[in-house]
Amino acid sequence: MSGILFLKTADLNGVTGFYLNSVGCQLWLEQPDCRIFRHGNFLFGFCRGDSAETNGVLTFFYPSKGQVDNMYSGLQDIAREAPRMNEKYNIYHFYAKDPEGRDVEFQYFNHTLKGYLAGDDLLLTRRSMRKFLDQDVSDQMIRLVVDMTRFAPTSRNTQGFYFKIIRDPEMLQKLSELRGSSSAPIANASVAIAICSDSEITKRHIQDACIGAYHFMLSAWFHGLGTVWIAAMDREDVKQMLKIPQDHYIATITPLGYPEVTFKQPPERKGVDWYIR
Repeated sequence: MSGILFLKTADLNGVTGFYLNSVGCQLWLEQPDCRIFRHGNFLFGFCRGDSAETNGVLTFFYPSKGQVDNMYSGLQDIAREAPRMNEKYNIYHFYAKDPEGRDVEFQYFNHTLKGYLAGDDLLLTRRSMRKFLDQDVSDQMIRLVVDMTRFAPTSRNTQGFYFKIIRDPEMLQKLSELRGSSSAPIANASVAIAICSDSEITKRHIQDACIGAYHFMLSAWFHGLGTVWIAAMDREDVKQMLKIPQDHYIATITPLGYPEVTFKQPPERKGVDWYIR
């Protein structure tokens, strides 16, 4: 379920230009005398009226301070002041005015948030992460990630994939050295996850483990965590080290952590026609 915030406007074209061109919103739906905009998973609309509703604050938040600074660089002529930290709420923000005088806030939460990404943002912005902040990923957070992952499809609904949590620093270091630079990111996080499947439960253990692994990566990204697919870890020595039965399959061992960097744009990809054959 979702919702929409509606406000009255005396200048529908003026607010449309501002929120599309200056804020970077999308026109989600156009109706007679009303336009609905989308910014991430925030839906808000303006409908023509005799006067403008200007009470309250429209707040847009971003995953990094840099993106708030970038918004300020384009809006500084109408901003109250430069971005600053608000210690009370632990946010980094600034205020501006839209064409009808509404307060518009642009902010970054300087702390961990619960998942909030819209579906297309989740799919378009997920990136492979190889460096992480020195910040612990709690067992509770891992359970939240797995809780969403368990709904991944499996052959005949056998649900044969599972996760092995690796926190021992010595073990993380050993695993990171197995494949040179390819496996090195494992040592950059305080925890890694081996994503496996049981061949006695499912006859499609390779497919089930890989599907489960990618669902895990999407769920991790939704919860603000980064991963990277470390391939070719389905090895006898790895299974011995992690006490995983030899007939089980390891799809990947991924580091798991809060990303050290964020990216403003989705990665470059070929056009749709390249993929449809």
